[in-house]
Amino acid sequence: MKVPKSLQNVDDGGAVVRTLEYEDGSVIAVDFGTSAADIDVDVVGSMAIIVTDDEQFEFELPPEASDVSVHNGVLTIEE
Repeated sequence: MKVPKSLQNVDDGGAVVRTLEYEDGSVIAVDFGTSAADIDVDVVGSMAIIVTDDEQFEFELPPEASDVSVHNGVLTIEE
């Protein structure tokens, strides 16, 4: 699964973006760090809207995405 283009740019703000490949699928993990522990994600159709303490952005979910969640400042998109 490819990282959406708009998520590739969040690492400029200090977030860490990683793609993890497994035998049964892949996961995109975006760690916004402890300063953004209060993150909200809304999925509307194929769009995800992310709201952090001081930032808001949206991106098109990869077609393979089956689950989007946030826990402890880490956004995960699972295939």
